[in-house]
Amino acid sequence: MFGEAIVRAKQLDEHLERTGKPIGPLHGLPISVKDSFKIVGKDASIGYASLCFKPAETNSALVEMLLQAGAVIHCKTNIPLTLQALDSHNNVFGRVLNPANLKLTAGGSSGGEGALVAMRGSVLGVGTDVGGSIRIPAMCNGLVGVKPSHGRIPYSGQENGSLPGTEALGIRSVAGPIAHTVRDCELFFKAIGDQEPWEFDPECVPQTWEQQIVRSALRTPSLSDHMRRLRVGIVKTDGITTPLPPIQAVMEEISNTLKRNAAIEVIELDITSLLSQCQTIANGLFGVDGANTAFDLMEATSEPISPWLSKRLRRKANLTAEKIRDLQARRNALQTRFLDIWRSGGGYWKDDTGSARKLDVFICPIAPHPTPAVDSWNTVSYTSSFNLLDYPAATLPIRPVRVSDLNGNLSDQSAAPNGWEKYNRKLWDGDRSVFLGGTLCVQVISQCRQERVLLQAMTKLKDSLAVLKEDKAVKPRL
Repeated sequence: MFGEAIVRAKQLDEHLERTGKPIGPLHGLPISVKDSFKIVGKDASIGYASLCFKPAETNSALVEMLLQAGAVIHCKTNIPLTLQALDSHNNVFGRVLNPANLKLTAGGSSGGEGALVAMRGSVLGVGTDVGGSIRIPAMCNGLVGVKPSHGRIPYSGQENGSLPGTEALGIRSVAGPIAHTVRDCELFFKAIGDQEPWEFDPECVPQTWEQQIVRSALRTPSLSDHMRRLRVGIVKTDGITTPLPPIQAVMEEISNTLKRNAAIEVIELDITSLLSQCQTIANGLFGVDGANTAFDLMEATSEPISPWLSKRLRRKANLTAEKIRDLQARRNALQTRFLDIWRSGGGYWKDDTGSARKLDVFICPIAPHPTPAVDSWNTVSYTSSFNLLDYPAATLPIRPVRVSDLNGNLSDQSAAPNGWEKYNRKLWDGDRSVFLGGTLCVQVISQCRQERVLLQAMTKLKDSLAVLKEDKAVKPRL
């Protein structure tokens, strides 16, 4: 949409010259959106041949809000066929490439956003996330990506390749930013939140960015030093797939660095028993329609399935109403159990200070491996749990992969591994040099609809962990 973008940019320039005021907080900024967003007169094919040449008649709610904030939407970006893959390839537009290392995956399903923003072809991109589709491309491209809770950012009016109403039965997809900095993501949330998004999407919470409650530990300078310390949990594994040595190393570096910071209190958090339950429930809810709609759309034009999906996606029977009810009940019970972790530890951590303070955020891996080769991503167990729980979750880049990261050995080789564990070991036993060029990132999690807490905590964490970037990494020959 480059021609239309130039026309709009000129209109914005004329408005500014005539009135002396910008249209909104995003005035003139070139912002890209994922292909699932509908824009009047443009296809939202999401990589299906059968959905091509069907231009949208209305804008998605978020597109309308971006335009009202003054943005220039200059392009839509590529995604994987079905929107259910972790490598962005389809038969209409081809494959997204990773600009840091062409051998590495750019991630999915917002892979086009990740690659374009990484190359600074867009100052900010908007993706969607139902199991990791913002955070994973952000990790693959060394960027910040934020998945909010459902109802914070408008999602309505998108093409997602499913029957209307199906998504409400499973895990709700959300829209969020991919950018180079936490500050840019905060600008996005403020620009949308202050427009009263519930007027554009009835499922949005009637609360502006300024009205969001921010915990005193992050905003009140009059409190004592002890009370103003950021309380951070460290979660090193999900108990399903053991992280590879580079992930273990960066988690250890983060823990040790934060413990040396007097303004941050670190809690070692073991929630593997809960996260393993999350993955079981999430896998069930991802299969509400048994992938039948996706296969119907592919078979309408006899198009082949993408490589990453070919061994992972099959037609199955739709879930029964009773099965969906049971899965949702189990999800609700887990959400309640997780409340104890934030409030008092619930036995998963112990507060020896007697302060009765809550956990502010916790940090965990995004994946049990660094950014892998094309079509090699292993599991979403580290990301989809927080879609299930509806927690805000974000990718925070830490440092490049170093040559020294590739020397570690896997422990507990004698254990009987599950399928994901076997696949992870296979990634490590292969050519490890492919990981060079990637960025080691972590995930930062806050409580439901505490996006402002999340972003303020990320700013503190980013500053505290900046020292880890100082070591130079050997870049691969491309």
